[in-house]
Amino acid sequence: MNIRRAKESDIEGLNALLYQVHRIHAEARPDIFRLGNKKYNNEQLCAILTDERTPVFVAVNAEERVLGYAFCIYEEVAGEASLMDRKTVYIDDLCVDAALRGQHIGQALYRYVCDTAKQNGCCGVTLNVWCLNTGAMRFYEKCGMKPLKIVMEDLF
Repeated sequence: MNIRRAKESDIEGLNALLYQVHRIHAEARPDIFRLGNKKYNNEQLCAILTDERTPVFVAVNAEERVLGYAFCIYEEVAGEASLMDRKTVYIDDLCVDAALRGQHIGQALYRYVCDTAKQNGCCGVTLNVWCLNTGAMRFYEKCGMKPLKIVMEDLF
């Protein structure tokens, strides 16, 4: 397995996984997510892949098949009166092919993101995880992540 920056030739593999992760959310919260869709269209993916502020990392096998991905966003706070200056990487989405989970691909992707963040002067990694996705919550806790804040809702 190799982890590298995603490129345009990876879009088909990225799309397959984007559908997988979206389905988890749509099945649990059909009031929020549309079943059968995905987070980004191909045009958006091309823009993301060419933007240095939004690196996408892929884990690929010897045949260059995408096994998993991590969509990231560099975030920086500077000069705010009430906040400390800091640079972090936000993991917008991390997914491993459902058929390949349990093989430590996700952990390797997470470690790669952390190592890359450190090399680029970041002080940490953040992300959001849906409470409905208990498997993802367990995974991130196993990686050493801790809750930073909680978003709450009251539906009518």
